[in-house]
Amino acid sequence: MPASHASASKSLFRRRVVILGSTGSIGTNCLDVIDCLCDRLELLGLSAHSNWEALFQQAARYRPRWVTVTDQGSQGQPPAGCLPAETRLLHGEEGIAAMVSDPDVDVVVTAIVGAAGLAGTWAALEAGKTVAVANKETLVMAGPVVMELAQKRRVPILPVDSEHSANFQAMQGGKPAEVERIVLTASGGPFRGRRAADLAQVSVDEALQHPTWRMGPKITIDSATLMNKALEIIEARWLFDLPPERIDVVIHPESIIHSFVEFCDGSVLAQLSPPDMRLPIQYALTYPERVCGPARRLNWRELGAWHFEQVDHETFPAIQLGYEVARRGGTCGAVLNAANEAAVSRFLAGELGFLDIPRVCRDVLANHHYSARPALAELLAADRWARQEVSRWITQTHPKGSRI
Repeated sequence: MPASHASASKSLFRRRVVILGSTGSIGTNCLDVIDCLCDRLELLGLSAHSNWEALFQQAARYRPRWVTVTDQGSQGQPPAGCLPAETRLLHGEEGIAAMVSDPDVDVVVTAIVGAAGLAGTWAALEAGKTVAVANKETLVMAGPVVMELAQKRRVPILPVDSEHSANFQAMQGGKPAEVERIVLTASGGPFRGRRAADLAQVSVDEALQHPTWRMGPKITIDSATLMNKALEIIEARWLFDLPPERIDVVIHPESIIHSFVEFCDGSVLAQLSPPDMRLPIQYALTYPERVCGPARRLNWRELGAWHFEQVDHETFPAIQLGYEVARRGGTCGAVLNAANEAAVSRFLAGELGFLDIPRVCRDVLANHHYSARPALAELLAADRWARQEVSRWITQTHPKGSRI
């Protein structure tokens, strides 16, 4: 289970933070939290992949010690002279490692999208830093080895995902051994209530119209297919050390209740808040304390009915993929995550149909060379193989000139 090793005296000082993936939605929300809690939090480092213009604008405002551009193709392009005098420009994974391993850093927020976020999380844990993990793919790909490293280094992994933060918060109401099961809530995405036949010709624009959250394109498509919930099942399996049969999913379109925890005596605790990522970000950065922050509050006078529905597994088969991978473990998580990333990218590019996303993921998962206890290098190799298999699948299934 995630846990804090911070001493009580630590709260007297500002926690020094590095944000990996600072120009995305999680990163910018994290900066809002730091703005509001500048007496408690101090920003030391920022990173972006190729959006160095936005990164440099952030650096001009916050004047961190470092910024890192990870896109090797951008090396030599960003004009370092545009940075504040006190800010050093770094590049690539080496730059990420230099930032997160600095002795002055207390907390690393890992918000890089996709498998690319694993390297930064790994480097932060190796350096003994608290990790606020917003990159669910890290635990999907390499949950057992990542949690083993955190235990070895005796450092906490604190969840930033709204659902896992909700579970973590509710779990404070009992002991780990008293948890009977957890229930992840899902908004249902833009296609809630639709049948599979209705989704055969959906466009990218339609799939990007999330009814509740404003997120980046990859996670928005994951929400439309419910693959995000499949990945969260896998993440919860490792983060909370629970077997998949004790992890449930329910559709809750209002997105007010972010998750439930049921205890062995039948009590159920839930965490409620408006859909605002600044709250789980803040909880990870200030844990175990709660303080006033920038997140929106519930208006109890305006609240109406809350609704719950069961998942339509026929229309959204990704959920069953999540349970399968959570049960099997091994290389399955790396393969599913990579196949999904590649498939979503091809869908966004207009090269793959919406319903093909879970289909190609299932086929690639079924045909991979399974290893039950892979090392990190083997997981990375499985990731590369799965991406290549998606390209091969598309070539075979949709010959050039065929209509997606």
